[in-house]
Amino acid sequence: MTLTSHDEYVSVRYLVDDVQAAADFYTTHLGFTLNSSAAPAFADVTRGRLRLLLSGPASSGARATPKEAAVAGGNRIHLTYDDLDAEIDRLSGAGLTFRSEVVAGPGGRQILLADPAGNLIELFQPARRP
Repeated sequence: MTLTSHDEYVSVRYLVDDVQAAADFYTTHLGFTLNSSAAPAFADVTRGRLRLLLSGPASSGARATPKEAAVAGGNRIHLTYDDLDAEIDRLSGAGLTFRSEVVAGPGGRQILLADPAGNLIELFQPARRP
């Protein structure tokens, strides 16, 4: 199978209040790269094969969304780390606060962070397997 530019990324749209603040947050703190910017309406950032579409109030993506569905936090992206504690320390040192405590389960450990618009990001460390 040949990948086209549309297949290169898995895209997720987040509705944000401030496109520049959101782009800065993801590129500064979570290792994303700015792909394109038409701020204040839209920007997209990438990390690996994830393309995060940051849509401000003036964007077509936001305008097409019914008002009752245009709330942050209903979904979240999931970022995996080898050392969750080190990532928590790094982000706390940058002045960021978390939306949850670390939660552990059979699959691993996770904590929630929110972007400037309130969209959740799950930071996850898989459980070590023998």
